[in-house]
Amino acid sequence: MTRSDERRDGGTGAALRVVELAGGVATRVCGRILAGLGHDVLLCEPPGGDPLRTRPPLDEHGVGFAFAGLDADKRSVVVDLDAPDGRTELGRLLDRADLLLTGLGPARARAVGLTAAEIRAAWPDLVAVSITAAGLADPRSDHPGDSLLAECYGGLASMIGEPDRSPLTLGGEQAAHAAAFAGLLGGMLALRRGSGEVVDVALCDVAAYIDWKSDIEAAFAGTSPTRTGAASGQWRIVRAADGWVGVIFQPEQWDLLMDLVGGSAPEPSPEGWREIERWAAGVPKRAVYERAQALGLAVGFSADLGDLLADRQYGSRDFFRTRREDRTSAPVGPPVRATGLPWRSGPPPALGDGASTAGAPSPSDSRGGTSRPRREAPLAGVTVLDLGTITAGAATGRLLADYGATVIKIESAGRPDPFRQWPVAGRAPDADGRGVSPMFESNNAGKLAVVLELKTEAGRAALHRLAARADVVIENFTVGVTERLGADFETLRAVNPRLVYLSLSSQGQDGPEAGRRSYGSTLDLLSGLASVTGYLDGGPMWSSAEVNYPDQAASLFGAAIVAYCLERDVRGVHLDVAQRELITWTLADRIAEHTATGALPGPTGNRRPGATPHDVYPCAGDGEWVAVACHHQAERDALAELVAPGELAGKSEEWWWRHESFVDGLVAAWTRARSRTDCVRALTGAGVANAPVLSAAERGREPRFRDRRVFLGDGESRRKGFPFTMRDYTPPDPAPAPTLGQDQDAVLADPSRTGRTETPA
Repeated sequence: MTRSDERRDGGTGAALRVVELAGGVATRVCGRILAGLGHDVLLCEPPGGDPLRTRPPLDEHGVGFAFAGLDADKRSVVVDLDAPDGRTELGRLLDRADLLLTGLGPARARAVGLTAAEIRAAWPDLVAVSITAAGLADPRSDHPGDSLLAECYGGLASMIGEPDRSPLTLGGEQAAHAAAFAGLLGGMLALRRGSGEVVDVALCDVAAYIDWKSDIEAAFAGTSPTRTGAASGQWRIVRAADGWVGVIFQPEQWDLLMDLVGGSAPEPSPEGWREIERWAAGVPKRAVYERAQALGLAVGFSADLGDLLADRQYGSRDFFRTRREDRTSAPVGPPVRATGLPWRSGPPPALGDGASTAGAPSPSDSRGGTSRPRREAPLAGVTVLDLGTITAGAATGRLLADYGATVIKIESAGRPDPFRQWPVAGRAPDADGRGVSPMFESNNAGKLAVVLELKTEAGRAALHRLAARADVVIENFTVGVTERLGADFETLRAVNPRLVYLSLSSQGQDGPEAGRRSYGSTLDLLSGLASVTGYLDGGPMWSSAEVNYPDQAASLFGAAIVAYCLERDVRGVHLDVAQRELITWTLADRIAEHTATGALPGPTGNRRPGATPHDVYPCAGDGEWVAVACHHQAERDALAELVAPGELAGKSEEWWWRHESFVDGLVAAWTRARSRTDCVRALTGAGVANAPVLSAAERGREPRFRDRRVFLGDGESRRKGFPFTMRDYTPPDPAPAPTLGQDQDAVLADPSRTGRTETPA
């Protein structure tokens, strides 16, 4: 059983053939991206259809908004995995597939003959991407992949919310989307290696990977950072006349902020914040944003989904595809824009609409051809010029270096990457004498480093010589900077027409707000994510400067789309990833619902459609919490017997939904009487999906994160690891991050250091 050996060009060649076993959100998002990029994704549904098809809220056609958004542009095949004929049919589909996306937990995989070992034995050339709650072999993966549980066990939830209130999950299904981006990256890397592979993505690992900064601080300071919320701390969300704004600034900008609000406080202080709050309360939120941005302040306003649909930046880029006369269309545009990289925005499939052609050979199927060369490291022979700084750009380069690319970090001596000297609690600046902060180390390990002064002719000439032999360029400058430095796409494409050029900007490369300043917290607000994150009785909440979730998600997606272009041989392309749009894209189902019904979603705490109860509950220990997420009635029945059989036993699913607050009170009363350890033990024994809410320090002591190399090293050597595992490839521990210009002579004097070591496809 072999798949096609023919090289397929992403823009003009045949599509990848993808089989998706309907699972959680993460698997569906990964399949949705591939379907949007034009590939043939076969969604395998059980008899009667996938439950998500009819999970409320429903559109006017009786289709769930979540299904319509997550499964657009796929084809549907009915496959009964519990019947021999169904498993035989699945085997026929996999015989001709390039890629399998699966969310099956270990028990289900054993029952239907789809464990990793069985997949490798039956389809040795097939790439399988498994995206589950906790990994292929972990029994917790027999429960649905749930973002709340992942963010709690992964430690991310301990960083979201107010310090004196319960931990929060981010709005929507963020851990699932980030895991999907990791799955896409892993799948493309595996295809590029030239042989079959099983990629194992765990949502809780991805959530932990996203919260890497907390891990570093815990390792160096010896204490766990915690959530700072939006009502206190260096940056705050305050009321405007018609909503909320995030007051975001650097310490040296305080005087500028005081000038904006007409205040007089000489430094940040309670009185200074009262002056800011009084001023903002009388000004519309967008006006606050416009005035602050004009002064160079990275202030953002909390955009709700209604604001986004009317937003001039989104309108100029035609981001929203849904029209009221065509409500079957996918509601949002692509997560990446590039000429030569088309995107489909069509309707979801009708049940079984792909049955007639699902088993037919693809026109490009080629048996018995010459095998593609196998690469030991997936990105061996790829050279990347990394102009990225801080997180989004630099972390993308780190991911590419992890999997074999030669990544050359390019900096200015006068303005190096600010993360080189970024403060970390418990560590003095430059404590190791290398000029490398632990924050810089995590995003830049494994790279080479050169200094080029791109404001000079000599610096630009050196960059162009490097670009002539490179494969990829990464940058996350403010729009317009690369053009002034002679490092923009058009200039470098003239030097090397095959470059893959990735821009990770705040709002995209064009549009009236393309040049605006931002940090991750700004984008939490502008993307709409903050408007659906928060407590049931409160305002918007961001991921905070301690997490900067949009930066972390953008780096995973950026690396994935670069790997996609390298695997598909999509060259000479400018990948325009607007971080704001990418995060809005994760809210597609909520946007579709708002567009169709006018309902404006707000914060829902930790509650989500499709599961109840779904929240965190206080335990007897100080500051200890446990999360519970019941997706099935059997779990609710088991929970009822455990916590309050007299009040809950025998109740219908509809009753549980109508009485969520009552149930939450009963569960909280039960958890408060027990330690977190006892709660987890009892809930797990009863078969109820749960997770402890771990702090960064507690996460650092969990064996699984060490075993799966989510973090590397201990103490002074602690740094970020890897977001997934591969069965047949283990990336080596990366070399230490380079000092400024460390590899100057070697890289600039020896062109072979940046030359390709393989024949271009």
